[in-house]
Amino acid sequence: MKLPQNKFLAALRAGEKQLGLWSSLSDGYAAEVVAHAGYDWVLLDMEHAPSDMKSVLGQLQAFSGSETTALVRPDWNDAVKVKRLMDLGAPGLLFPMVQTPEEARAAVAACRYPPRGVRGVAGLNRANHFGRIEDYYAEVENQTAILIQLETRAAVENAAAFAEVEGIDGIFFGPADIGADMGHLGQTMHPEIWEVIRPAAKLLMDKGIPVGTLVTDPDFAAELLNDGFTFVACGTDAGLLARGADALHAAMRDKISKT
Repeated sequence: MKLPQNKFLAALRAGEKQLGLWSSLSDGYAAEVVAHAGYDWVLLDMEHAPSDMKSVLGQLQAFSGSETTALVRPDWNDAVKVKRLMDLGAPGLLFPMVQTPEEARAAVAACRYPPRGVRGVAGLNRANHFGRIEDYYAEVENQTAILIQLETRAAVENAAAFAEVEGIDGIFFGPADIGADMGHLGQTMHPEIWEVIRPAAKLLMDKGIPVGTLVTDPDFAAELLNDGFTFVACGTDAGLLARGADALHAAMRDKISKT
């Protein structure tokens, strides 16, 4: 048995646009609801969602039978947690709040076995189909997407330095935290935020680095993809549930007689 190709990573390398969805409901059953919706990728969040290793496992299992690549965002650049996520078979990781090239290199090292990294070696785990994938040790480095997230103005302004870090497959901009750092808390669509992000994104694009983000405005998400962003999430599962519930409630209230 051979290690399967990481479709999301192959698409990034080919410059193909990848439409994603954020998943923060932290449940395998909820994951299965959206697994066959047709998104190219989904992000299983451990930073701002109550996911733990067990719930991430259930979500990865839910997506394993779909065409959607399930990436994971750990809550921190923690080599021990990364080791465990890799053993679970996470096909890619998004590292939050990366501030320096040194932190980016640490993220890469956490995903790689020695001597190129610091990942601990386990013989039998879900990632290697419990020892059945013969080329796992040789190929996992080539089939794991390593993404870093820039979330402050200083990190964004230093984007060129991150482009030089070997092993980074894509750079993700977090408009909510960048906006907060700029004094625009809760205003992710504020023009000043995107006046900072878009030139940095263009610089990375020109260097051949795939660029991504999360926005919940479908029109703006499409604009970014059409403007050179490679991987963009256009919504969240929790947001879809909340807005759908609100809309249905409002529609029903309008239909019910007041007398």
